[in-house]
Amino acid sequence: MRKLVLALAASVIALSAASTASAGEIAVIVKTVNSTFWQNVQKGADAAIGKAKGHTMTFQGPASESAIADQVNMVENAVNRKVDAILLAPSDPDALVPAVKRAWEARIPVVIIDSMLSKDAEKYYQSFLATDNKKAGELAAKAMIDKVGTEGKIAVMSYVAGAGSEIGRVGGFTDYIKAHSKLTIVGPYYSQSQMATALNQTTDVLAANADLKGIFGANEPTAIGMGRAIKQAGKAGKIVAIGFDGNQDLQEFVKDGTLEATVVQGSYQMGEKGVDALVKILDKGKVEKFIDTGVVVVTKSNIDKPEAKNVLY
Repeated sequence: MRKLVLALAASVIALSAASTASAGEIAVIVKTVNSTFWQNVQKGADAAIGKAKGHTMTFQGPASESAIADQVNMVENAVNRKVDAILLAPSDPDALVPAVKRAWEARIPVVIIDSMLSKDAEKYYQSFLATDNKKAGELAAKAMIDKVGTEGKIAVMSYVAGAGSEIGRVGGFTDYIKAHSKLTIVGPYYSQSQMATALNQTTDVLAANADLKGIFGANEPTAIGMGRAIKQAGKAGKIVAIGFDGNQDLQEFVKDGTLEATVVQGSYQMGEKGVDALVKILDKGKVEKFIDTGVVVVTKSNIDKPEAKNVLY
């Protein structure tokens, strides 16, 4: 009888351990929670977790994209509480590597979204889902040249120097401009992804460069600040402005002509496909090392069409 009771107790413990594991937490850690771009990533992740039976999800990020130490602590805490998996948008390509390595050592699968980690960290994560930022930057540059021509002066308003997405995006933009035109580039200026900073920087750039023909704002808060500065300076429609990302503010800027175009990433897809990939990995499935989440150049002529509506938020 005692053996039977012990056997039953052991089976209950095993069942309870199995149910705990299957209902394990997927930690989604983004660059900041204070941006509609990352909130749209959350919507995609929520949709994916809703389809994935037996998994829960937490979502967090620092107060700002430049609070890199806070993000490192969030990853460290996720490893310490033994989450099942981590979906991470790293704010810095190097600073997050030790924490991701710790996850790898703890056998916690990690999928990276949006910004790449440094090359030597590739073995510590299972997949990277992102916009092809170099290609996206090139599309913005092509749109710029199409409108301003190949000579004159343009400015680049960037966000966090050294972030993986910034390197590809702004690098792709400037390389394409240099290869396909004689345009002179003013900047880049770094807003630290703060809208107010971008507004002030753009105001100064416009005041100091009366002959500026075009301007590129390389992420959501930067492009919003840039757009507001252009309107305040009375330059809307008089300077070719290209934005990046697709929240309500940027959509309005496209509609009223403040922005000629905005290059929009599949942010919802990053969250959805990222969680899908982790669920697949946890179920012992295989995923591609790189998954392109796509990009659309949104203008006044296509903003109400399905191709744009699928990525705007």
